[in-house]
Amino acid sequence: MNTSWLVTGARGLLGQDMLAELATDPDAVVTGLGREQLDITDPTAVRVAVAEQRVVVNCAAWTDVDGAERSEAAATAVNGAGVRHLAQACGSSGAILLHVSTDYVFPGDVRRPYPEDAPTGPVNAYGRSKLAGERAVLGLLPSTGYVVRTAWLYGAHGPNFVATMLQLAGRHETLDVVDDQYGQPTWSRALARQLAALGRAALAGRAPAGVYHGTASGRTTWCGLAREAFRLSGLDPERIRPVGSEKFPRPAARPAFGVLGHGSWPRAGLAPLPPWDDQLSAALQVPEFAALSATARTSPRLR
Repeated sequence: MNTSWLVTGARGLLGQDMLAELATDPDAVVTGLGREQLDITDPTAVRVAVAEQRVVVNCAAWTDVDGAERSEAAATAVNGAGVRHLAQACGSSGAILLHVSTDYVFPGDVRRPYPEDAPTGPVNAYGRSKLAGERAVLGLLPSTGYVVRTAWLYGAHGPNFVATMLQLAGRHETLDVVDDQYGQPTWSRALARQLAALGRAALAGRAPAGVYHGTASGRTTWCGLAREAFRLSGLDPERIRPVGSEKFPRPAARPAFGVLGHGSWPRAGLAPLPPWDDQLSAALQVPEFAALSATARTSPRLR
């Protein structure tokens, strides 16, 4: 039986991978809407878009962390009120909602992985705006709402840390990278596969509604991620120099520890995402990243 899926934010880094993943499912009838086609802050447009859909995957979001610090109301209009509109529409139509959130809902003041039910406490406006969206989903859709927190997302279809490091590798002999923030670098394609699997499990009645952590297994720092990206690309990882966060002051505070636990997945009959370094190794084989690696290795500036 065919199942109708709606992907919001479909032109973004995760949204494009989500569409590609669902295209491999012969039973999925997929509608992808970018920001130009669907403004989730418009409740009427959201109701129309969600009608007749069986599963909604919300990849639409305000993702500018520092911009949110300057414009919290605007960020919350998207990440909070916009998500509430989606949850209300899904509640009316009976659709399942998979909503992508963030590790930034936690304060980052511990040194052990946050379980899914750990107390939240954002340290910046972006985290507060995303927490508002989580509360809307969990409050309005207790049986059909799924919050999937991810972190340190990178992929082939948008600006991200891994791509930036490989681009800078061709222009600078050394790079200073923060080494006192811990997280779980997550490949957007791997997350898209996990979201699709969760959606199918939800449709089959196997996945309890609630919070899931869609991050890679293991942990590293930004410096560790950059060094591994260099190593896997045939570049000298020692070109990456570790520094403290004070070297790069930002408008928005960053949690120092964003490592998440993965206890919910077994209850849905699913394994957690693979280790971060395995994901990175696979990601760097895709054409977009392979091209960046090749350019960095052959840069005349550094030969």
